[in-house]
Amino acid sequence: MRLFKTHTFDQIQAYELGWSLLGSPFMTVYCYVFGDVMMDTAQSHMQKEALRIASEHKVRHIYLTHYHEDHSGNANAIKQTQSADVYGHKITIEKMTAPFKILPYQKYMWGKAAPVNIKPASDRIETILGEMTPIHTPGHSKDHTSYLMQSKGILFSGDLYLGDKIKYFRSDENMGNQIESLKKILSLDFKILLCSHSPKRKDGKKYIQRKLDFLQNLYGKIIFLWEKGMSEKQIFYSLNLREDYLTKLICFGNVSMFNGVRSAIRHYNSENR
Repeated sequence: MRLFKTHTFDQIQAYELGWSLLGSPFMTVYCYVFGDVMMDTAQSHMQKEALRIASEHKVRHIYLTHYHEDHSGNANAIKQTQSADVYGHKITIEKMTAPFKILPYQKYMWGKAAPVNIKPASDRIETILGEMTPIHTPGHSKDHTSYLMQSKGILFSGDLYLGDKIKYFRSDENMGNQIESLKKILSLDFKILLCSHSPKRKDGKKYIQRKLDFLQNLYGKIIFLWEKGMSEKQIFYSLNLREDYLTKLICFGNVSMFNGVRSAIRHYNSENR
């Protein structure tokens, strides 16, 4: 099944794309377009649709929030067909210079991302809607970058938000860094939260605050028990955390709630060596 929907947020066109072999897509991806600018490029399984979007809008500038394949999947194809420039964080640049390994579930859900030459994003980006500023917000990934359009009260948040409460964590996520990134974003002025999977038309900071509250509470409880000498497994069961074991199995353990416990402890230990 191929899912393709259009939405409008202020003067920004949003495209929601999803793919699955059978049934409804497990998770859809949003990319955003205004003028000749495209924010993220969606999954390569939806390349035909992504190329049509880029062609219709005559996209010349692509800004990536991070390297993950559901965000960078069509960057190279659009760069080639539209002679577009691709921009991102310096870590994104390094990551996208060569093919990177993904697990079978990632290949199934999103498809692979081809290597692409990326330019460093300027500290101040001039667009048809006004100035846009990249803000490094690591945690979900080391290169994760949000983009603020302050004059419009809009934040392109990539995967920083995702939801008020998180049920799964990737094995390489850093919960402590996510908390600091959320705090940084809360100090900014915006109303529209253009998340790559769950955008919000208003009260964007309210949703960021909810995510921050959830992570801080979870982190605090995990570290409290860790300092008492409990093991990771003991902490998981003591906090009555729930695991979707089917998802964990399908994702080869790369996505799970248990990863959240490990992430908090890993960050705490690194900060208290």
